[in-house]
Amino acid sequence: MASTADIKNGVVLNIDGQLWNVIEFQHVKPGKGGAFVRTKLKNVVTGKVVDKTYNAGAKIEIENVDRRDYQFLYRDGDSFVFMDTSDYDQINVPSAVVGDAANFLLENQNVTLALNNGNPLYIDMPASVVLEITYTEPGLQGDRSNAGTKPATLETGYEMQVPLFVGINTKVKVDTRTGDYLGRVTD
Repeated sequence: MASTADIKNGVVLNIDGQLWNVIEFQHVKPGKGGAFVRTKLKNVVTGKVVDKTYNAGAKIEIENVDRRDYQFLYRDGDSFVFMDTSDYDQINVPSAVVGDAANFLLENQNVTLALNNGNPLYIDMPASVVLEITYTEPGLQGDRSNAGTKPATLETGYEMQVPLFVGINTKVKVDTRTGDYLGRVTD
């Protein structure tokens, strides 16, 4: 068992059987009363964020989470197959764990996979990825009814809004956190 002195950003705590990632923490020593630790925790599975306060010296349970670099190989039914880039072991990750990251995954793309006792918890994608547009309607100059954007389908099947001047076979930079268009990429 660890104590509150071991709390740091990125540490994963086991609270009532659920895994929580420490986003922020602050040791507070008020002028009156005992010291305490104020934390902001994010649920590893659901993404829910909560604030929790611990008395200084309280016992906490820290979980071991292994973050490794993996390469996405292919989709196999309802799961995704990743390969460890250090020892070439393959792992099947359920689509529920992959979540929205599936919209931006291409074969042979590198990601960071967090594992706890061999079970995949979540995927850390790069902040942005470059994808090619496979389909979009031609933009008509002067069509400003929708703020100068039009729908476009990316090579992963994800649909997003792009400016009117962007056409088919154009490579675009996409924010993986929000799914927003960031700009064109020229080779």
